[in-house]
Amino acid sequence: MTTITIRQPGFMPYIGFFKKIQSSDSFVYLDDAQYAIRSWDNRNKIRSNENSCWISVPVIHPFGKDLNEVEISYSKNWISNHKNLIESNYKTTPYFETYWPEIESILNKKFEKLIDLNLELIEYFNKILEIDTPRIKSSELKIKTKETQRLFDICKKLDATTYRSGSFGKEYLNEKIFEIGKISIIYEKFEHPTYNQLKKEFIPNLSIIDLFFNEGENSIKILKNCKN
Repeated sequence: MTTITIRQPGFMPYIGFFKKIQSSDSFVYLDDAQYAIRSWDNRNKIRSNENSCWISVPVIHPFGKDLNEVEISYSKNWISNHKNLIESNYKTTPYFETYWPEIESILNKKFEKLIDLNLELIEYFNKILEIDTPRIKSSELKIKTKETQRLFDICKKLDATTYRSGSFGKEYLNEKIFEIGKISIIYEKFEHPTYNQLKKEFIPNLSIIDLFFNEGENSIKILKNCKN
């Protein structure tokens, strides 16, 4: 069985995104899908005192563009703002100094396009988590169909026997296309793990950096043991 997962590569994703990669035989970064307004393409959450806060990358006129076409705006110094927020909220965590220099270095590169920033961060996080799943950009496959047909065509081109869908896939997937094409569908059921956080009340679904700063190398074991 060859299982393929296809997802848009967002900004500093949460642990569930990396479980999707780890659980697949091959993973496709859906980089040429339409940019999603007010979603995870350009933002994520980090810990903030007793709650959480957003860190968002400003972009230039993203409406109607594909994710890999969206440019980052530098009209305001959002990099300094992001760095200040991350440092102020995580500088006392056990493993902040282990990972922060490299993350800060990536942020400082001032990429022109959002996709390049997202992927450089994601690939760095994959390295930390020791994820060796083969990964490819959907734009490299040159597939122009839409919606469910496109997901099927990507799977077919990569010789998949199974497509791993998100839990909400039941609401929009045309399962008949996969059935006729003899590719099965698995709907994931990700169970978010609980790990050490400096604050008393655990907050799930934060950026993966929250896990790294609090758990260090133990992040590898936590990812491996959580269920999808």
